[in-house]
Amino acid sequence: MKQFRLNRLFNAKSGRCFDVAVDHGFFNQPGFLTGITSMPEVIRQLVAAGPDAIQLTVGQARHLQNLPGRQKPSMVLRTDVANVYGKELPDTAFSLMIEETMLQAVRHDAACVCVNLFQIPGAPEVHAQCVENILKLKPQADYYGMPMMVEPLVFRPNAEAGGYMVDGALEGIVHLVRQAVELGADVIKADPTDDPTLYEQVIETAGGIPVLVRGGGRVSDREIMERTAALLKTGASGIVYGRNIIQHPNPTGIVRALMAMLHDGASADQALAMIDA
Repeated sequence: MKQFRLNRLFNAKSGRCFDVAVDHGFFNQPGFLTGITSMPEVIRQLVAAGPDAIQLTVGQARHLQNLPGRQKPSMVLRTDVANVYGKELPDTAFSLMIEETMLQAVRHDAACVCVNLFQIPGAPEVHAQCVENILKLKPQADYYGMPMMVEPLVFRPNAEAGGYMVDGALEGIVHLVRQAVELGADVIKADPTDDPTLYEQVIETAGGIPVLVRGGGRVSDREIMERTAALLKTGASGIVYGRNIIQHPNPTGIVRALMAMLHDGASADQALAMIDA
């Protein structure tokens, strides 16, 4: 049954997936609502652009799933909420799972669920909570036939990077991706490496589990296009971009451009020309 849902998640033309993450409001962090103040409007723009999937929370899923028709993007359900994204770690850091996770996913017609696997300097207890969350989620995922996307995130120190910023060192990414595989991930959403040409080692570590690359902080259009092209060449199965889409002045245009890269083989330069076409 998992394959039935994976067939909805991955594009039939290329076998790749472009998942637009719009779950940032879940985390109660100043600055995370930039570009997503009005979720109905955000979802309208994204659906018009036609990505393969949109990543949402239980409270916002209705804006996508209430839309009529068969051609709308699939939904990836965010299953855990954390408080670790600020410039200082709180005295009590946590990553908590929503209750009856898979039943909620089925009720919301999700094609996949997403769960974090944090590695945060100074917060080993949060890593332990993430492992516990995944261990509980895995048998539910298997029972309900719901693909489980594990998101291994190697943080830079919060004080240095304000939380949620990629530490692009290859070794840390490889080790955490390997743990995600060992814990039973069906799909992996992983950090990009500082040197995109090294990403083939992350793909190798995943051992056949499809790897979607997260976008990280907002960068220029050229940087995101060139990085995407380089990552796809290493064998990445797709991308999960959030802030580089929702904080873009033309979200619809950049989604369409990136879709052309993933599914039609457009080059970085060709995709750049499509954004405002």
